[in-house]
Amino acid sequence: MALLLSLFCILCLVGPVLGQDMPYEDYMAQIQACPRECRCPPNFPNAVYCDNKGLKVIPKIPPYTWYLYLQNNVIEAFSADSLRNATQLRWLNLNHNKITSEGLEGGALNKMSHLVHLYMDDNLLSAVPSDLPSSLEQLRLSRNRISKIPAGVFSGLDRLSLLDLQGNKLMDDAVTEVSLKGLNSLVQINLAKNQLSNMPLGLPPTTTQLFLDGNNIEKIPAGYFKGLPKVAFLRLNRNKLGSGGVPKDVFNISSILDLQLSHNQLTEVPLIPAGLEHLLLDHNKIKSVNGSDVCPVSSEALDDYVNESAPRLRYLRLDGNEIKPPIPRDVILCFRLLRSIVI
Repeated sequence: MALLLSLFCILCLVGPVLGQDMPYEDYMAQIQACPRECRCPPNFPNAVYCDNKGLKVIPKIPPYTWYLYLQNNVIEAFSADSLRNATQLRWLNLNHNKITSEGLEGGALNKMSHLVHLYMDDNLLSAVPSDLPSSLEQLRLSRNRISKIPAGVFSGLDRLSLLDLQGNKLMDDAVTEVSLKGLNSLVQINLAKNQLSNMPLGLPPTTTQLFLDGNNIEKIPAGYFKGLPKVAFLRLNRNKLGSGGVPKDVFNISSILDLQLSHNQLTEVPLIPAGLEHLLLDHNKIKSVNGSDVCPVSSEALDDYVNESAPRLRYLRLDGNEIKPPIPRDVILCFRLLRSIVI
């Protein structure tokens, strides 16, 4: 009876797998080749969990692995042989290891022609890895020691939509049009908590989300966003922006929805674009806010506006400044869709 129950349980686990177009022979080969240091769930045979095992080297990975979790180990090197059998990988998590740029062998990642997500946060890399597979869509390299983006490193990565480089040591001379060339499909780039003093150059026009918090940026060139017609989410919190370095209408772009300028040195509210929905200006040095100066619509035109065509601002944060309530009436009249003001 016990044997029958065991067979029944195995069939229950294998059945859904076979229904997902994994042949029985492949399933058995995958399960039997599971490294002893790792865990390979029978009901999810394409995933191999080797995380939190104190591993110093990458074990031999089964051939039908799509999702490989190696985070929270002490792996120092990644060679071309490390994942020689795992040519079908889609998702590779190497977060929280000790991999250095010297320990990452050239071409080690390029052979993974199906890889879509690569996580290498919290390692010891000093440069963005070269020879990345053209299939890559998300590359996460936050909190390393990266100070260099080699020229041409993104060449051929036409599918890459997310690049996370926050918490590294990038300076202005590392983030250039040459170093970013090839990012033709980029949607989100995170350069927060680096050592930038200027707005980065060479960002692709596809950029929708730009995160630059925690740098040393003091000014934004006039017309900077003309080359970024799709930017919708812009974060510049905790920089050194003063109103003298921010042209009054620099944010007057139709695509922007969320603008964050908290913890800077602004003394004036910049012109608010009509389509903006969220604006954070807290913890600056602003003393007053005047509707006639910040409203994107003239007072004469406001009388003819209906809610559908009025300025879209819904959330405004002004606390931590030198503004005293109440908010002027002309500001309320301009931004009729405001649901919350923090002052």
